Amino acid sequence: MFQSLFFWVFFMGILSTSISQNYNLPDEGTLPNIVLILADDMGYGDVQAYNTNSKIPTPNLNRLAKEGMSFTDAHSNSAVCTPTRYGILTGRYSWRTNLKSGVLWPPDDPPLIEGDQLTLPGMLKKYDYHTGAIGKWHLGMEWGKVQNGQVDFNMPIQSGPNEVGFDYFFGIAGSLNMIPYAYYRNHQAVSPITEIQPKLPFPKTIDGGPKAQGFDLYKVLDRLTEEAVGFIKEHANDKNPFFLYFPLTSPHLPILNPERFENRTGLGQYADFILQTDWSVGQILNTLKEIGLEENTLLIYTSDNGSYMYQMDGNGPDHLENPEIRGYHSHVHQANYHWRGTKADIWEAGHRVPLILRWPGKVNQGTKSLNPVCLTDLMATIAEIVGHTLAEDEAEDSYSLLPLLKELNSEFQRPPIVHHSINGTFALRDGPWKMVFGNGSGGREPPTGEPFKKPYALFNLEIDPTETSNVIQQFPDIARQMSEQLKKLLVNK
Repeated sequence: MFQSLFFWVFFMGILSTSISQNYNLPDEGTLPNIVLILADDMGYGDVQAYNTNSKIPTPNLNRLAKEGMSFTDAHSNSAVCTPTRYGILTGRYSWRTNLKSGVLWPPDDPPLIEGDQLTLPGMLKKYDYHTGAIGKWHLGMEWGKVQNGQVDFNMPIQSGPNEVGFDYFFGIAGSLNMIPYAYYRNHQAVSPITEIQPKLPFPKTIDGGPKAQGFDLYKVLDRLTEEAVGFIKEHANDKNPFFLYFPLTSPHLPILNPERFENRTGLGQYADFILQTDWSVGQILNTLKEIGLEENTLLIYTSDNGSYMYQMDGNGPDHLENPEIRGYHSHVHQANYHWRGTKADIWEAGHRVPLILRWPGKVNQGTKSLNPVCLTDLMATIAEIVGHTLAEDEAEDSYSLLPLLKELNSEFQRPPIVHHSINGTFALRDGPWKMVFGNGSGGREPPTGEPFKKPYALFNLEIDPTETSNVIQQFPDIARQMSEQLKKLLVNK
């Protein structure tokens, strides 16, 4: 039975729309600059290039897809943000660490990446890259503490992005709804943290707490974009290449649109926020072109998980009619396309995300890959591009996508992908088959269920992409073999 799975992977590669190309790695001394833009909670259907029915303009992302390769079956390694960020920067599933569910919450949780763990920026530094992280960190920071264990956010950070391979960091500690509301440059807060931010409900959704002087929540994405553009320009003429990791704060809550983006789409505040997110991407694209770095820059765009906006069908108002409602009627907008569920779920909407790679002259324009891939694969892909050989205990959940970038109808066969929800529910994806090892969504869609509580679910995504028909009773042999596969992966962690 499983021989057919390998045939399916091969067959889907053949169906991918591309003309074969000759791929040559950069010559020694001409390694590409790398820019990795990570949206926060942008759904698959929020990008017009992925959802042609969307009425929300995303001209810059559409341009990026037109000029590069779009992956239509790409998955974040988790349905929530901290674990996905860990997976991107280490090539490992986060459940291999102490974080078995949920996300980190500053300031209580220490750094998730261990000091001796090989990271993407740490690897690139071996090849003389200048590495920078600008944006939302959310992988844990260690602040100085005062009496009774209280955190003093004005004290220098003891451990953060600089300790895991980044030469430069500018950004915020966690999501924009979390404390502290302040910018940090490397180890130090940019402005004194002496104010208190009030708590606000949806759609602003701010927890409230310590805030820096002059910190304007409405201008955070603008400020981060300005810093990212500045980083690119600063290193434009360097002898050595640069790596910019640009994790956005949008369209994650709080929805705080600057005045120039208010009511631009006519589809509500969330849609306006998507428009601003697309604008931010455009600033990066335009900068690379203006200063002549477009040709020798590998630009990657993706999202850390699906959108938090529900798909609402039936009577009653939606977000368009009432901004305090967290969801759209499907005829208005499908933030997660037609995939089942929402952010945090083990269902497809939780972790199927847009993934676009553009590298002029190396990746054919306007191509699409139908192959199932995972964001953990970015590290092995970049490792092969720069010529780095990963050790057995490095990036063990990462598989190079270079064969697909070279030639879409290659015989690329990625091992099964492990999905993970916010409550720790696992699923395994192998070819067209997806098996859920729990009795619910594992996230926000009711029933949530519990990890490893039966009944489990088995879906054939080739014929049932919206996960409506559980066929586990019809295919017991496949269910048994996939259970064994997951068991081996968990045992060998």
